[in-house]
Amino acid sequence: MAEVLIVIPTYNESENLPLIAHAALEALPEAHLLVVDDNSPDGTGRIADQLAAADARVSVLHREGKGGLGRAYLAGFKWALEREYRYVFEMDADFSHQPRYLPVMLQAAQEGADLVVGSRYVKGGGTQGWGWQRKLISRGGGLYSRAVLGLKVHDVTAGFACYRRRTLEALELDQVFSMGFGFQVEMKYRTQRKGFSIVEVPIVFPDRTRGASKMSGRIFKEALVGVWRMKLRVP
Repeated sequence: MAEVLIVIPTYNESENLPLIAHAALEALPEAHLLVVDDNSPDGTGRIADQLAAADARVSVLHREGKGGLGRAYLAGFKWALEREYRYVFEMDADFSHQPRYLPVMLQAAQEGADLVVGSRYVKGGGTQGWGWQRKLISRGGGLYSRAVLGLKVHDVTAGFACYRRRTLEALELDQVFSMGFGFQVEMKYRTQRKGFSIVEVPIVFPDRTRGASKMSGRIFKEALVGVWRMKLRVP
């Protein structure tokens, strides 16, 4: 049984999925990959099934509809905990999370970090192809969340991460309430509140080149309002 699982949620990622699956498993040949598809209208789920049929390292979890990024990741994490995986990655399908960082992130987890974050906002990290408005929203939202919650993590909205099994087991996943990009903030906040160690590994985050972005002003508004719910509700 593999020790490492890479969870990739998908919704209309038919162009990207075969490419990211190949690249991720090429970067970590010893890993398994779980595609969590939210009934994509463009046939991504069917493509995922074809990948699984061709490679025993690939599995697919089909969900009935688009239920939010957070819920997709939680489903993937619970799937991992039902099995014997020790390290669980979360990453996007659009190559903004570059598979070349998987080995160094895994190494950091194996060396003892309870949560490894692929970070744009530590020395050596950055973004490519972002306009000033997106940079402002991301930086501003991160600083706001860190100030409200007292988070030590620099890249609070990062969606490229590796959790140790014991971390996920302790986070009371059924209590996580954030659905969109606020999910990433809440997971880091819960991890910090539990006293787990968080290590940030610098990554360069390019904008997607295929498919449509899931980002919207509504999602960021949800995240900004959500930090106060986290402060009040997370023990």
